[in-house]
Amino acid sequence: MTIRIQKLTFWFYIWFFCSLSYLSSLGISLNQPSIVILTQLLLFLIFLGISLVVLSKRQKEIKELKKAPSFQALYRREIITACIVAFSSVIDIFFLTNISKLILVVSSKDPKPDLLMLDKQLAFAEFLGIKSMIVLNKADLDKNKEFEKIKRIYENINYKVCITEAKLSKGIEELKRELLNEVSAFSGNSGVGKSTLINHIFESQITEEGEISKKNKRGKNTTTSSFLYTIDNNTYLADTPGFSTFGIDEIESRNLAKYFVEFDEFSKECEFIGCSHIKEECCNIKKAVETGKISKSRYENYCKIYEELRKKELRKW
Repeated sequence: MTIRIQKLTFWFYIWFFCSLSYLSSLGISLNQPSIVILTQLLLFLIFLGISLVVLSKRQKEIKELKKAPSFQALYRREIITACIVAFSSVIDIFFLTNISKLILVVSSKDPKPDLLMLDKQLAFAEFLGIKSMIVLNKADLDKNKEFEKIKRIYENINYKVCITEAKLSKGIEELKRELLNEVSAFSGNSGVGKSTLINHIFESQITEEGEISKKNKRGKNTTTSSFLYTIDNNTYLADTPGFSTFGIDEIESRNLAKYFVEFDEFSKECEFIGCSHIKEECCNIKKAVETGKISKSRYENYCKIYEELRKKELRKW
């Protein structure tokens, strides 16, 4: 029983201080959608209520435990430790909720470039109002230089694209310049080389590098939580866990076109107000795709994302 109460008290204080700090940081972060903040606040209140109920039911056991001579010292040590953990957590949370730039890392080969995932992330960055750039890593493995086609597609719509060969440290200096005076976060599929890039940026083995499965050529996730690194006094870099899926449910399907930046100048000439740019015949976006003014792959990914969002919206009803 003593061990159980000790653990309960310790983890409650860690959670309590971190949660309060997190809520405070939400007030500073202006790029969070209101629905996200409200959901987080609701979850916080629910878990706070549960924690208080659990603690109230354990009051008798705690009173008995307080009679032990070592309890007061143990209690103080738990609170101090909890505060230290909470303080370090709030520093990370403060910066992660105030990210100024997303670094979207895509592998040129092994694993193959996932442009659908990339376009989802770009749309979400536009939705949040955060700057973004693309890093095409592992260029040395792409013997056919397909990455050059990808580079042209995104540079044509004014996204910064950096070509890197992390293992050979090529492109690292250019990437470092892009990180200067920013709170940046690396994002991308598992196995694209985020950890390797970070190690070469710092010229030190500060994070574990994963391997690519020989069977399916997919990455194995070695980063399981977010880490914030300090490059200099005004430059910070966060490494986030890799993923295989990425949802952007916060964006409504009818608004998706707003976050495909190249659509704006063409959508104004669509015949129908509220054109979805999917089934309508007199759609200026579709004409721009046919004439090569809009990338076909970008438009196809738009259609896939639109249908994905529509299906989820219909399931809600």
